[in-house]
Amino acid sequence: MVARDRLPFDPIERAAELWEQRIGPSGTMAAVTSVMRVQQILLSAVDAALRPHGLTFARYEALVLLSFARRRSLPMRVMGERLQLHPTSVTNIVDRLQADGLVRRVPHPTDRRATLVEITEDGLNRLADATKAVTDDDFGLRGLDADESAQLTRLLGQVRRAVGDFD
Repeated sequence: MVARDRLPFDPIERAAELWEQRIGPSGTMAAVTSVMRVQQILLSAVDAALRPHGLTFARYEALVLLSFARRRSLPMRVMGERLQLHPTSVTNIVDRLQADGLVRRVPHPTDRRATLVEITEDGLNRLADATKAVTDDDFGLRGLDADESAQLTRLLGQVRRAVGDFD
């Protein structure tokens, strides 16, 4: 993250006060703005941890997904569903991982129309190193204990479920 001077006040709290005075109840605006700011903070921390390993978060997630699969391979369609990405995005991610020798495309054993993406030994090794980097920094999430992190995950899951992200 870029170093900068700390503000002597919380700008989101100040915006909420002004919102309250000029527009109305500010709870939702403050919560959403806080989530957006924390997303920026976390992305910056994760990107910084993954950059030395030549990975973006999207490519890291794909490697994790493949490593979790029983055969360490999945059809690209399934990868897209699990990563909640458009097929074009999955193709771009796999292209980059393949160019780096971290995955390979292999024919599906029973469906000639499908291609499997399989993590390579180099991919597993890179994933292990990258995982150590992001977990050593707790993915950039600071200021919460384990119970609070679990509560945050549950609360955000409620929002995701309410908008149809999953059943």
